Amino acid sequence: MATNPSIITRDTDKIAIQTGNLYESVSIISKRARQIAAKNKEELSNKLSEFVSAVDNLEEVFENREQIEISKFYERMPKPTSVATDEFLDHKIYFRYPEEEV
Repeated sequence: MATNPSIITRDTDKIAIQTGNLYESVSIISKRARQIAAKNKEELSNKLSEFVSAVDNLEEVFENREQIEISKFYERMPKPTSVATDEFLDHKIYFRYPEEEV
């Protein structure tokens, strides 16, 4: 399922079903969102590092269209919280309680 980049209303009961507690579900979703955000930030930094020059020239900054297109692509991507929520609701996130494994 493709993630909708716009804001949508979520049913809190559906989010709470998997864990039995809404706050635990939100905690799991937030941890996954942080993982997604870190991965996206690393990818963007790697792509933009190619454009770093030793000399800062104002003209080059404004004229680099490829760098602008890369940045716009990442801005249009759905937010990490939306992706994580969709993954959670589709049962694509594995979570466990460490104290129960003992």
